[in-house]
Amino acid sequence: MKLDSIDDWIRTFYTNSITQELDGKEVTLFGWVQEVRDLGGIRFIIMQDREGTIQLTIPKKRIAPEVLAKTDLLQKRFSLAVKGNVKKTNMTSRGVEVIPSAIKILSTASEQLPIDITGKTPANIEARLDARPLDLTLEKNFAAFKIQHTALAAIRNYLFDNGFLEVHTPRIIGSATEGGAELFCVDYFDQKAYLAQSPQLYKEELTLSFEKVFEVGPFFRAEESHTRRHLSEFTSIDIEQAFADAKDVMALLEQVIHHACIVVKEKCSSELKTLVYHFQVPELPFKRLTYTEVLESLKAHGVEIPWGEDIPTEAFRELGKLYPYFYFVTDWPTHAKAFYIQPRKDNPEICEGFDLMWRYIELVSGGTRISDKNLLIQRLKEKGLKPESFKSHLQAYDYGMPPHAGWAIGLERLTMILTGKKNIREVTLYPRDRVRLNP
Repeated sequence: MKLDSIDDWIRTFYTNSITQELDGKEVTLFGWVQEVRDLGGIRFIIMQDREGTIQLTIPKKRIAPEVLAKTDLLQKRFSLAVKGNVKKTNMTSRGVEVIPSAIKILSTASEQLPIDITGKTPANIEARLDARPLDLTLEKNFAAFKIQHTALAAIRNYLFDNGFLEVHTPRIIGSATEGGAELFCVDYFDQKAYLAQSPQLYKEELTLSFEKVFEVGPFFRAEESHTRRHLSEFTSIDIEQAFADAKDVMALLEQVIHHACIVVKEKCSSELKTLVYHFQVPELPFKRLTYTEVLESLKAHGVEIPWGEDIPTEAFRELGKLYPYFYFVTDWPTHAKAFYIQPRKDNPEICEGFDLMWRYIELVSGGTRISDKNLLIQRLKEKGLKPESFKSHLQAYDYGMPPHAGWAIGLERLTMILTGKKNIREVTLYPRDRVRLNP
């Protein structure tokens, strides 16, 4: 088949902009064939672009022969350019169709596609991920990423409006950002290096100059966990603020989440409808529970955890039933949090760290950071880490390190909450986990 070129054709509308007000007007569309239905004397082509679908109607006896000949060749996922006239109709749910006057076939597709692009025959998640570029053409899958895009734009804009500067820190680092064994090692010109778990140390150092910074980007953890909420490569939204403590950044965080929910509710109504998902914009302020209060609540419901122990997922599932929306958990045991979290002065066994939970899912971790060099060295040693490995970071404390605090939101987990998806792979374009490295 000889393919056509676009030449001087320019798109005039996306499919969702074709309304009855355009009746009789000529439009130029670009997209793909989603479905072809032939009823003898008339042929219907469902054309899809990133904003939705439109019906192309081909009355065989009244259409130009060269246009009809083109439609004889069409199969699912062929890429098209179409010029035609908009026509009101009672035969479609939109009340509108397009009668083509010219069609260009720009590319072809395999006759046997690995998944059903209409969504009528569902495929399992592994088959879908194996054919991810095709899977993302399904309206309900694209809708989730449109919501993610809108939420991230809302968060960025809120932080810009509140004086934060966007920064970009290294992904290849010489020492463990947060300690622990969940690190990917890389060979860096015969030196041992790691893929960054977070921008933590860099964003803390940047408070010396920029005061209020944020970063959005990919980070890496060699998670052995293979659950519906863990990834090896994930997107994090990190902030750090000078002259602030945990209470300050918690207040900022709930405002950021609240704003993102409002914007998604307003701008993504059609996507939420596609997903058949309804969420309520959370009320402010979010509930605050101390670690000790959480243990007491769990004990009252038959789940007993000794003070100082980590809270397992099953216990959080029970807690999520008691507090079914957003809530903070504060005043964690110091030993349970990262080395850079500030212990409380009145009780060093408790720290100024917090988690923001949604039901049983940890969405955000944050807290007041240690701004005293000697205390930081002490905490590094307590965590079994070597201060000399953090020499360059510790030097920053000789330059007037201010009191500071910050947090990190998992973008994919936030998208799960905003879309109602139950598997984090659904809201990750190309997931990377313990068992998947392709596509």
